[in-house]
Amino acid sequence: MAQFKQSFAWWSFSRGVTDPASFLRSARQIGYEGVELLPPELWDKALDVGLVIASEGIGSLTHGLNRREHHATIEEEFHHKLELVDRYKIRNLIVFSGNRMGLDDEEGLQVTIEGLRRLAPAAESQGVTLVLELLNSKVDHPDYQCDHTSWAFRAIEAVASPRVKILYDIYHMQIMEGDIIRTMHQIAGQIGHVHTAGNPGRQDLDQDQELNYPALMHTLDKDGYSGFVGQEFVPKGDSLEALRKAFRLCTVR
Repeated sequence: MAQFKQSFAWWSFSRGVTDPASFLRSARQIGYEGVELLPPELWDKALDVGLVIASEGIGSLTHGLNRREHHATIEEEFHHKLELVDRYKIRNLIVFSGNRMGLDDEEGLQVTIEGLRRLAPAAESQGVTLVLELLNSKVDHPDYQCDHTSWAFRAIEAVASPRVKILYDIYHMQIMEGDIIRTMHQIAGQIGHVHTAGNPGRQDLDQDQELNYPALMHTLDKDGYSGFVGQEFVPKGDSLEALRKAFRLCTVR
């Protein structure tokens, strides 16, 4: 039985949580090793129970690396987060293309590559991975530019840094492209982080959605993936029970 490192996004599981420390401790007891997008005031509580910060965002989802006028602001925030990497065991820093807003995809790609190249040397020296997130522009994030795997892959290949990778979000790419297993296999060496959710609905990984998560995890395992699998769905019921079921489902047997 292969065991992926698993994490969960705080924003999607924390509704109704009145005791964050207890919730984080319970998630760790399930087997989770990391938490993502956690409010900074809770970072110490995560460390106290043995969780690392598996991912933290940089910049704006809509105003990202695809425009040069955003690069300086993103770089400033990036260097601030780098100061916290060792203390909080931050594994990945998520970056975004930004929305098109009329920008041609090729021009946006080249400017995004420039922005990533500005950040790559410091990421390499600090041992943290920048992950460019794929999001769907059909349902959740209209006009987002990095909405196809081929676009992200070209950017990462051009930067050619071991510390600049793709955040492959299975839910988002199922909406935009489908053909998930073949795609993950083709880009295996450039996946730095993975997010999950059931489609349609961005809810539990259950029988009401169309993705075969055991098969997807088996593909990642065969291709030697060693990063985090991050649960990022909105549970229908109890959050801890949903995390427990998802953890078991994403454990390769």
